[in-house]
Amino acid sequence: MSEVEFNKQLTDEIKISPEAMDQLATIISQEADASGIRIYVSGGGCGGMTYGMTLVEQPTEFDTFLETEKLKLYVDSIALGYLTGVEIDYKSEGLNQSFVFKNVFAQTGGSGACGGCGGAQ
Repeated sequence: MSEVEFNKQLTDEIKISPEAMDQLATIISQEADASGIRIYVSGGGCGGMTYGMTLVEQPTEFDTFLETEKLKLYVDSIALGYLTGVEIDYKSEGLNQSFVFKNVFAQTGGSGACGGCGGAQ
């Protein structure tokens, strides 16, 4: 995976594969009202955090961003703490296509597994 470099604040914290970058650029090129794509973190609890992306019309004052010739990616400062060390890739296997967040627990030490609450996974 080749590294795409974010602005100074994000350098070495998040990596995006060329395949993922191309797919994100395709998505944003099809959306006239969007200025970029936000990488976010939500949830928590038994299974850990949920990682995803959504279209953005306007960034917030708390956003850090990556700007390439193809698109802008935004990450707010709180989510950035949970994304340190993550690698975003794009996988296509048959009819299944998806973005994959790798190494999401590298910095937090978590496993993403249930910690003994007794809930089914």
